[in-house]
Amino acid sequence: MNRQRAVAFASSVAGAVIVAFDGTVLTVAQPTLRHDLGASVARVQWTSTGYLVAVAGLLVFAGRLGDRYGHRRLFAVGMLGFGAASAGIGLAPGIGWVIGLRVVQGVFGALLQPATLGMLRAAFPPDRLRLPIAVRTAAIGVAAAAGPVLGGALVAGPGWRAVFFLNIVPALVFGVLALAVGGPEQVRPVRLDLPGALLLAVTLAGLVHGLVALPEAGGRTAGELALVAATGAVFVRHERRTASPLLPPDLVGSPTVGSALGTLVAASAALSGTLFVATYVLQDTLGLDPLQSALRSLPLAVLMVVAAAGCAVPLRRAGARRTAVAAMAVLALGILVLSRASGTFGLCAGFALLGAGFGTVMVAATEVVVRQAAVESAGVAGGLQQTAMNVGPTLGVATAAALMGLGGGPEPAFAVLALVAVAGAVAGGVLPGRGTTAIVDHGQPRYRRGVPARR
Repeated sequence: MNRQRAVAFASSVAGAVIVAFDGTVLTVAQPTLRHDLGASVARVQWTSTGYLVAVAGLLVFAGRLGDRYGHRRLFAVGMLGFGAASAGIGLAPGIGWVIGLRVVQGVFGALLQPATLGMLRAAFPPDRLRLPIAVRTAAIGVAAAAGPVLGGALVAGPGWRAVFFLNIVPALVFGVLALAVGGPEQVRPVRLDLPGALLLAVTLAGLVHGLVALPEAGGRTAGELALVAATGAVFVRHERRTASPLLPPDLVGSPTVGSALGTLVAASAALSGTLFVATYVLQDTLGLDPLQSALRSLPLAVLMVVAAAGCAVPLRRAGARRTAVAAMAVLALGILVLSRASGTFGLCAGFALLGAGFGTVMVAATEVVVRQAAVESAGVAGGLQQTAMNVGPTLGVATAAALMGLGGGPEPAFAVLALVAVAGAVAGGVLPGRGTTAIVDHGQPRYRRGVPARR
């Protein structure tokens, strides 16, 4: 592996890990943060909501900025800004400062996240993307598993501020490394669709905010979502008429990319919604404390890491279509097992199936999105993948919370989330099969059936 690929690979993994770790440890830190700053529950919730809204609204445009100015450059700016915002949050005197700086952190997070995939697409040929994406996904699983443990230790020891100080050094190191070691980077004369970027940002930010508030706001949020739909329609109309659309036609017009994105939304929605419901089942129904609950859910993180790391093998032998469909079926089975489980073995088995299915489908679908994109659209492809991974969990939790709020208990929520996973399996049926190769011809992907070479 040459130096450019090594830097792109290490930076991609580090950026994904920092963002994943930050999201998991914040949940652990919020109760102590609220007590220390004397804030209400609603204001503390905005430390998460503000970040999500900022990220969701800017991911695709940030990916386009990377296509124009260079993915490593955007990654470096995002990492350095993310670390600076983390330092500011650690020093914040009040909850208002924390909320504002979390929004700023979300802006820089939006800059770095698409670049983590854009750098891989620019550095590696399409047929060598599977392993880097698999390792990146496995690293996210490790960060998600370690986050609550390390975050709990920090909150119990130095305090909640230490959770944010932890981001500073790796963000500084990898931000500077991306600028200093990576060598020259090709810059492409891609035109920026600013009206389209604004319309999409308003649409996605409104969608995420509406979904987050849906379980509590009810009818008021329904009106907000209707406005989001109208803005989205204006965005689609604009994209069809403009000469330089924000979303390249080779991406949005590809059934393969659309299927992969739909599969990612369904998988992340099913997983996050299931974890939301399972938390209540473990602690309220079964009477387990948080530590006992965490131990029973540990197989999810373990199997997610194992499945992601080994996904390159079934992708090569069976193709993305069969791999993703089978993985979504495993995910749905895991939800059904959890819906019936009460003992330790059943719970661990259900969580293990969730991790195995999600880790596999995340690698399979992400590899399709990144691989099918032309190099000059790699940033937008990364932004779309990250958008799917942000909208999906928000949709899943909102759905689960709404169903739980109707008084039917966890069973209806589990059943609907299993159906969401099945819908993801249906979407995965459009992905490329074994031996299908993408050929990017002047930005337009074509496909051919490849015959495996004899050895």
